[in-house]
Amino acid sequence: MALEHAILVSLAERPGTGYEIGRQFDRSIGYFWSATHQQIYRTLKKLHDDGLVEFEAITQDSRPDKKVYTLSERGRDALRDWVSQPAPIPRLRDELSVKLRAARHGDLGDLITEIRRHRDLHAEQLRLYRSFAERDHPGGPPDSGRRLHQYLVLSGGIRTEQAFVDWLDEVTVALESERDQQFSTTPTERASS
Repeated sequence: MALEHAILVSLAERPGTGYEIGRQFDRSIGYFWSATHQQIYRTLKKLHDDGLVEFEAITQDSRPDKKVYTLSERGRDALRDWVSQPAPIPRLRDELSVKLRAARHGDLGDLITEIRRHRDLHAEQLRLYRSFAERDHPGGPPDSGRRLHQYLVLSGGIRTEQAFVDWLDEVTVALESERDQQFSTTPTERASS
């Protein structure tokens, strides 16, 4: 997926200015596909040049005109085609996992501290996603439409963060046990393991 698709999705949900699209990324889409406001403005220009979005210039007193973007018919077709294409399976690139593979070459205490830090960050993200679910979907999933689709993405985020928290708890327990075993063995026993 490219940023272009995320912006087309945003505009399919509601027309908006570059600023409003940036705010939507800050509040929702950006949790799953991040972009800076500068990247959004650059991409909107490209989408406009490619005929995928249109804009209406709105005159403002004592400020520059603002552009309210909407999907063009060609943009709707491009979005429909993109949704129908198979998505690649995401490949995990996780530095923490690589560090875990190298644990025997470092200080277990330092690694445990880093694992706990990551666990706390994932737990905070999990709390945030759950608060979104409580606020936006107090009755559970909607039956259909845009709100259902948003709920399903949020549900995936909740499950992903819960899985990270559970895994990092498991890693912490295992590394603490390994560290404790190291302290209870003699230097000769440690050298042979």
